[in-house]
Amino acid sequence: LLESQDLQDSIKPQKVEFHSLNFNTTLHWQPGWAREARDALYFVQYKVYGQSTWQNKDDCWGIPSHVCDLTHETSDIQEPYYGRVRATLAGVYSNWSLSSRFTPWRETVIGPPMVTVVHSNKSITVKLQAPHSPYKRKRGSKITMTNYYDLLYQVFIINNLLDEQYRVLVYEGKDKVIKIQDLRPGVSYCIVAKTYVPMLDRSSAYSSRQCTVL
Repeated sequence: LLESQDLQDSIKPQKVEFHSLNFNTTLHWQPGWAREARDALYFVQYKVYGQSTWQNKDDCWGIPSHVCDLTHETSDIQEPYYGRVRATLAGVYSNWSLSSRFTPWRETVIGPPMVTVVHSNKSITVKLQAPHSPYKRKRGSKITMTNYYDLLYQVFIINNLLDEQYRVLVYEGKDKVIKIQDLRPGVSYCIVAKTYVPMLDRSSAYSSRQCTVL
């Protein structure tokens, strides 16, 4: 009995946590500390905070992987959720390991906008596209993140003659098309952008660089 109790503790999943980008939400965990734990299988449940019953996630029931997609199960983005995971090995089941509370609207990481750059001889036109959520309209198009947040775009210009870190903020606001004037011909300019949520005081990472020579 003692051995199975030890095994039970040593295969218990560690570090159960939600990761979420633009409401694409997964539950992650690490295997228990026993060396055998790499052969364990995992079972995932979730619930809304305040509910008494846990729901099984059927696609993540007896799986060898250490990640489970809960995007669909956490689509009520204002609600707080919990996830929990248990492991089984050699007929022994661990106790459940609980995540901390996760509220999608508050905690999802918002991605950068998609950036397209068109240049004329002395100006650059920057087109911005908000990141998409995984959720769809009835007609099937994906709902963008501007639906859920008051998003601002921050556009930075990098003059390639200068240091990479020398990014100048040239625009902050809601426009999807921005024109940057009075630039020097023959100079290589790069544009990066971020999304910014004033209400949460949070910025995305930088978009990938779009460069052009006038």
